[in-house]
Amino acid sequence: MLNMNRRQFFKVTGSTLAGSSLALLGVAPGTALAEVRQYKLARMKETRNTCPYCSVACGILMYGLGDGAKNAKASIVHIEGDADHPVNRGTLCPKGAGLIDFIHSPNRLTYPEYRAPGSDTWQRMSWDEAMTRIAKLMKDDRDANFVQKTADGKTVNRWLTTGMLAASASSNEVGYITHKVVRSMGMLAFDNQARV
Repeated sequence: MLNMNRRQFFKVTGSTLAGSSLALLGVAPGTALAEVRQYKLARMKETRNTCPYCSVACGILMYGLGDGAKNAKASIVHIEGDADHPVNRGTLCPKGAGLIDFIHSPNRLTYPEYRAPGSDTWQRMSWDEAMTRIAKLMKDDRDANFVQKTADGKTVNRWLTTGMLAASASSNEVGYITHKVVRSMGMLAFDNQARV
């Protein structure tokens, strides 16, 4: 004789009844097919980059689909932390984890704009026009304000009217090259966004 209380009896009979009713309705499990699923990022192009948000400079992996060969427009479809990066070792903060929304935002500016002095409207310009304008304005300012020697004849070769603010998410190598370029032009005002 089974030693079962009332509650246990209802549990056993209820589950048996439910199972047999589902089997009669055709919900019985069929044979399972063994299949290896394709890795979701297998056909994508992987690109290593740096998160643009803060001065921590976390490494990220961006996965793009569409290489142009199949008439498909290339688009980044997945972003994750780079496990091989020494700074974050694969982890990302909430802002870094949401980079895909930043990239695909309709409000993201993807081209340079210029607002003339005294104007209230921005006008779109090409990257070539923007870089040419910046280079011309820098050269004009350097030519007008470069100090080669002090009043007592000491050689200083400095340019005090323009400064450089470097990006904090740059690598050490990029920072080194930026420093060399800026100092070779004579700029003394040079800082990094991470300290500001």
